[in-house]
Formats: sequence, structure tokens, C-alpha cells
Amino acid sequence: MDERTLALRAAQGDREAFGELVQLHQAGVFNAAYRMTGNRQEAEDAAQEAFLRAFRSIHTLDPSRPAGPWLRRIAVNVCLNRLERREPLPLDDESGLPAPEPLPEPQTIARERSRQIRLALLTLPPRYRAALELRHFEELTYAEMAEALNRPMSDVKSDLFRARKLLAEKLKELA
Repeated sequence: MDERTLALRAAQGDREAFGELVQLHQAGVFNAAYRMTGNRQEAEDAAQEAFLRAFRSIHTLDPSRPAGPWLRRIAVNVCLNRLERREPLPLDDESGLPAPEPLPEPQTIARERSRQIRLALLTLPPRYRAALELRHFEELTYAEMAEALNRPMSDVKSDLFRARKLLAEKLKELA
């Protein structure tokens, strides 16, 4: 069954179809939550909460559009709510992972740069992180971002501008 049919059936109350949508999109939802929180346990909890919220509001899903972006937007909003209510959790420590095989120098440099960007992103205020997540990872338009975050488009554009500026400053400090 294709995703559109699953979404249509899920919107009509078919729990099995919703379960299949969850299976299709659980990795993407978790990844969005992890990029927002930087903590595996928090991301797992947020992803689970996002799917619960999605189930409760499945009737708002437009079956003519892909379910993945809708589910990831819910996850980003769940993370925003959680991050605004709590003290920051410790970031996952990558040093506990087994040492990777030695990589050629360009790959090592790219990997380190990627790690620095992830860490810098996690130091941004949650609303700036959400703006970057929705624009650059989810590839939403400004209008879609404003709708997803329930904020005026001018605020979303401002947050994105400030987020990019702050991120550039943080990365410059690391260089």
C-alpha cells in the first residue's frame, strides 16, 4: 500500500494504517528530535510523544501531501515545548562510542566539521534551532515554517536570520 493510501486510511481511523505510517517515518522523526535535543533518550521520548500527538490529530493530515514532513513538524514542536520547559540535558557523549576505523584525512576533517556544527547547533536557543531544522533539514518554505511554529512569518524570518548569524559566530570561534 502506498503512503497516500495509508494516510487516507489513517485519517479515517484505521489504526493499522497509522502504525504503518509510524514504521515508515520513525527514523526521520527520531532524527529530527535528536537534532533538536542532542540527547538520545530525550529524542526517543519526544518522538514517541510526537506520534501520540499525530494519532490524536490524524484527522488534520492532508492525505494528498506526504505524511513525513507533517510528522517531523510535530516532532520539532514537541521538542520546542520540552526544551522551553526544562533545563538543558547533557548532550550525548560520542567518546563512549567505539573508535572508528582510521579515515583518510579529508573524511576525518569533514567528520570533525560535522561534529562541530552539531554541537554549535545545540548551543542555540530552541526557537533558533527549530528555524534551522525546519528550513534546512525539512526544507519548508517560510509560510510552512510560520504555520508549523504558529508564529508570524516575519518572526520566523527574523529567527532564521539570527540563528544563521549566531551559528556562523559560534563556528568561527571553533575554527
